Amino acid sequence: MSALTVSVSTAPSPDWDDFVRTREASIYLLSNWALLARDVFGHHALFVEARHADGRLAGVLPIVQQKSLLGNFMTSIPFFNYGGALADSREARFALMDRARQIARAARCSYLELRDTDPSSDGWSARTDKVTMILQLPATTDALSKALGSKLRSQIKRADRETIAVRTGGRELLDSFYAVFAQNMRDLGTPVYPKRFFAAILERFSEHATLVVIDHQGVPSAAAFLVIDGARAEIPWASCRAQSKSVGLNMKLYWEVLRHVIERGSTSFDFGRSTMDSGTFKFKKQWGAEPQQLYWHRWERDADPAKAGVAAKESRLMRYATSVWQKLPLGIANALGPLVSPSLPW
Repeated sequence: MSALTVSVSTAPSPDWDDFVRTREASIYLLSNWALLARDVFGHHALFVEARHADGRLAGVLPIVQQKSLLGNFMTSIPFFNYGGALADSREARFALMDRARQIARAARCSYLELRDTDPSSDGWSARTDKVTMILQLPATTDALSKALGSKLRSQIKRADRETIAVRTGGRELLDSFYAVFAQNMRDLGTPVYPKRFFAAILERFSEHATLVVIDHQGVPSAAAFLVIDGARAEIPWASCRAQSKSVGLNMKLYWEVLRHVIERGSTSFDFGRSTMDSGTFKFKKQWGAEPQQLYWHRWERDADPAKAGVAAKESRLMRYATSVWQKLPLGIANALGPLVSPSLPW
């Protein structure tokens, strides 16, 4: 067994990103995503590194602490579906996870969550209530159209009978994207992220981030935020105004998104996380996407099963808060949402 040294810093080492890029790893493990949470929201970002005796990196694990009146917890990493430890051996992986657990305990966090796609062991429990939906893309949009079938093609074409325009770009489309996204979040009863969060992503990851907006009768009505990393494309956020779904703009949006990423050379498309057999799961399934299990490993300060009643009460309170938020005027929701959302366990 090789000797490993594990260290923790508030800044990544110069070889961190090279270590991530030379492996089949999520783009969100690059150091700038954790720094984004620090710089935009003021969260505490830490970089856990494991090294071999000769100084070579053996593994990396970014963690972000969210501490506010709403709670104190750590995630690798928040706001996205992927994180966890990236290592060249099982030994290094568990060394990183163990150090993160020590950090969370010392910081008196209620829990630590590592958002992995592979199962662990070594005494870690895992949330397995979520899957991500992955579509393997054909080489051309014609091949995709044939694979979708006549019913789905008909739903997509419904929007073509309307006065619509499709725009694809970057920072110049942010206001249009945000107008649709903010209304959709209010309708879902969820506090919206501040616009500066998306602006920072578009600035720091301009080669990876793309916006797609569909205007209906001159008004932005459906919009998507894409993150494209080589052959992999992901849609972390997509929204459609409720009144525009009846004319098929939600279907048209996903078609335009898929066409765009195929033309850019993507070979897989990540529809994002869902609960098995939920409405969003079924929506993504109809496009041909297949579920991939997510393993969100957790350490909890108080994992007493007797606390189940407390968890149930918290769930009821969350449903109540959601119903109240849905009734807020849009202007108030948009003003309050950015104050609340950075502290939520996304």
